Amino acid sequence: MSVTQDIVARLWNLCNILKDDGVTYHQYVTELTYLLFLKMMKETDREKLLPEKYRWDRLMAINAEDRLEGYRTMLIQLGNSSHLLIREIFANATTFIKHPKNLTTLMSNIDQLDWFEAKKEGLGDLYEGLLEKN
Repeated sequence: MSVTQDIVARLWNLCNILKDDGVTYHQYVTELTYLLFLKMMKETDREKLLPEKYRWDRLMAINAEDRLEGYRTMLIQLGNSSHLLIREIFANATTFIKHPKNLTTLMSNIDQLDWFEAKKEGLGDLYEGLLEKN
């Protein structure tokens, strides 16, 4: 199994966490898109495009009980970004996650994946693999 396939399988398994929140497949892919974008901005050294308070590590640093509210605020603020690409990606962004522990579990699992190897194989393949799961 390639690194990309392994990461896709792990991310897909995280979908089960959100089923208890009533999150649909489409909503899950949307949630993953936002979270993966934030994580990839960090992993590819492009975080400077984001305000410092709306970066992956800042979100991870918020205590677990407040993280979901911080994430909601982050999505709204990034949707109003002065940077066109960031604004377009997060336009009308919202989260369907209802329980802070589920966001924390998603983020912790995303944070533990081997992104260095995934970058070598191609991040586009990762997203394509998730879409193929439907």
